[in-house]
This record gives sequence, structure tokens and C-alpha cells, in this order.
Amino acid sequence: SQGIIKKDETSMEEEIARLRRVHFEFSDIFYFCRKGFEAIVEDEVTQRFSSEELLSWNLLTRTNVNFHYISMRLTVVWVIGVIVRYCFLLPLRVTLAAIGITSMIVGTALVGQLPNSSVKDYLSEVVHLTCSHILVRALSGTIRYHNKENRPQKGGICVANHTSPIDAIILTNDGCYAMVGQVHGGLMGVIQRATVKACPHVWFERSEVKDRHLVMKRLREHVADKSKLPILIFPEGTCINNTSVMMFKKGSFEIGGTIYPVAIKYDPQFGDAFWNSSKYNIVNYLLRIMTSWAIVCDVWYLPPMVREEDEDAVQFANRVRSAIARQGGLTELPWDGGLKREKVKDTFKEEQQKNYSKMLVRNGSAG
Repeated sequence: SQGIIKKDETSMEEEIARLRRVHFEFSDIFYFCRKGFEAIVEDEVTQRFSSEELLSWNLLTRTNVNFHYISMRLTVVWVIGVIVRYCFLLPLRVTLAAIGITSMIVGTALVGQLPNSSVKDYLSEVVHLTCSHILVRALSGTIRYHNKENRPQKGGICVANHTSPIDAIILTNDGCYAMVGQVHGGLMGVIQRATVKACPHVWFERSEVKDRHLVMKRLREHVADKSKLPILIFPEGTCINNTSVMMFKKGSFEIGGTIYPVAIKYDPQFGDAFWNSSKYNIVNYLLRIMTSWAIVCDVWYLPPMVREEDEDAVQFANRVRSAIARQGGLTELPWDGGLKREKVKDTFKEEQQKNYSKMLVRNGSAG
């Protein structure tokens, strides 16, 4: 993506080497000052947590906050679009969404009463796929699935980049998955309690989520059973605005088993699928996407990947992330998505200080 300033992508060691020869010099400060000013003007992280700005306006005011009055003709077209989106499309989409959610709750609750068997598994998949189809229609979703021969298989782990809560619906529209997440209350809690009776989803209580070993144990038990549906995990842990892929948490890659990477890329020209959870609650978010023109996206199933003997979990996670970023045309960033709500950890600052001191020692020894 094009920023408002042009940044030099050379490393700290290469750039400082231009400013001095061996020992510390006062001019070294210039490098850190410039990087600091660049981060203040436009850093790499926070801009990934706001809606992507389009090159051209698509008659949705949310896609261009700087839109100004241009002509009466364009204003008339925009007003007609508002009437169509709010008075015709929105009621229809809300009706379809209500049908889909109700069918999901009732259908899974009924299937959940059956004894465990192949018939129950088949009916559960039918209910999940049918309701997902209805919910995608409620979003006027147009989805193109590529390389279906690489679709996740039972006993595997599907990992994908994360843009929106509807990512799960987009994927379950083409196949069933076992979801992993925290137990919620309200309507979401009702859906969770109904679906878990018919499908082996893995829901954790708030106290359990903090117990990393318990989480890993339950996920390993699920993956070990090759008759269970593949687990769907979003390793970034938060929604990114579909322009980049941030750090994958290593926990998903310590479970074992086969990883099935999936790249999801939305087309913001028709509607902004990104959920800025710090700005909009889930109701406002759903209202925004249901009053968009449509949700258009591409889904690529990548070849399955396994952890190599000389790889640790972090290296494996980075390899999978790179594959997803390349396929989806997304920028690969090393930052933790947790920076959306937290400050940079002191350990990262200390790492940069150590790199600089090691460079001084190494150059001093060479001199």
C-alpha cells in the first residue's frame, strides 16, 4: 500500500554504516530520530486497524471520509443508492439472516438429540452448509473458491488470515469445520450451545482460555481423532483490514498434525468487510455490511503443510503466514496484532537496543 511518506526499507546496520565507520558517533542518532518521526506520521501497525481507503469512491460514504460535494448528478445517484440499500436490500437481508440463524439454532438442536452415528454427522453437515448458504445470501456474498482439491481434510487444522467475523461463514459455505473460541452469552451463546450438540466445536470458558496447557490438550485430542472435522483457527487473534497479514500466534502450530493454509481476500470496492471492533460493536458492524452493495471475496486453498524436523513452532508459523500473504497479495508484517489494544512490549524495545550494541561491538572488534 502507498503511504503518505516514502520510507527507506534498509536495515539499521546498513543505514548506520553509511553514517559512520567503526565507533559510535553522534550522527547515529539521526537514524533513530528519523524512524521515530516516520512512526509518528505513519506507522506500519495502526493503519492496519482502520478501513482501507479506496482509490475511487463507490457511493458508500464510509469508504472515503474526505468525500466532498461534486455535482448534483452524483448526489442524486448516491441518494438513489441509499434508498435501494436501506429500504430494499436491508429488510431482505435481515429477513434472510433471521431465517439462517433460526434454522441453525433449531436444526442443530434437533440433530444434537440423535445418537452419535454417521447419520448424525451427515445431517449436521447438511444443517451447517444450508444455514451458511442462507447467511451468505443475506450478505449478498459473491465468493470465488480456488484450488478446491486442497480443501482441509478431517483431522487437520485450517488456518486463515482474519478480517471479519464473517470469515467463518465464508469458509463454512464451502465445507464444515469445528470452530474454536470462547464461550459467549446472549444470542451468540445460544448459537454456541445449540451447535456444539451437533458438531464437535471446541468452546472454552473464560477461565479455561487462560490455561494454555488445557487449551493445547483439548485441541490435540480433537486433531488426534481423524473422524472429526478440521479445526478452523485464525492465528492472528484479531481482525486486520485485509491489506496485510500480521504475526501468527505459535500455539496453533504446536498442536501437531497437518496445517491447511487458506488465504481470504475481500474486494473493498463493493463493501468493507473489515470489523474495527474498537470503533463499532457487532450490531453496528452487521448494519454496515448489510447496507453495503455486496460482500465479494476470493478464497484460495493452499497445499497442506507440515512442520519440518529442523523447524520450531515460530518458524513454521512464519512459513505458513508467508504462503498466505503471497497468495492473497497481502503485506507480511512481523507485528503482533495485539498492538491493536496494547503498547509495544519492553522486550521488543530491548531487542532493538541489543542489536545496536552488538553492531557496535562487532564493528569495534573489526576496527
